[in-house]
Amino acid sequence: DVYKRQVSTQSTWDSMPKKIATENINAKLGIVMRSGKALLGLTQTLKAIRKGMVKMVIVSSNCPNLRKSMLEYYCMLSKTQIYHYTGTNIDLGAACGRYHRVSCVSIIEAGDSDILTAVSS
Repeated sequence: DVYKRQVSTQSTWDSMPKKIATENINAKLGIVMRSGKALLGLTQTLKAIRKGMVKMVIVSSNCPNLRKSMLEYYCMLSKTQIYHYTGTNIDLGAACGRYHRVSCVSIIEAGDSDILTAVSS
């Protein structure tokens, strides 16, 4: 029938436009930086993953491939959630409220934000 509509199996998060999704992530990341605990940078992120403290890792789009694959490998071993941020490292730094470039962010405690449940990779 013409009136039958196919039900989409994708979540509402996947069907969002990229701009809205990025603004949503930026807002949630700002809440994490104010009320939770997060570490910036590759070295601190790798140390925290080895200790098992990290709940989620956010990687910028222009992070070098070797670093990105190393982070993905560590996250796979520790069963940590990883999210590939659509913006550059400058955009990720601005979303964290910093005025410098940030290639990766590791979230230790989400605080008042629901970023861990809202973002699924």
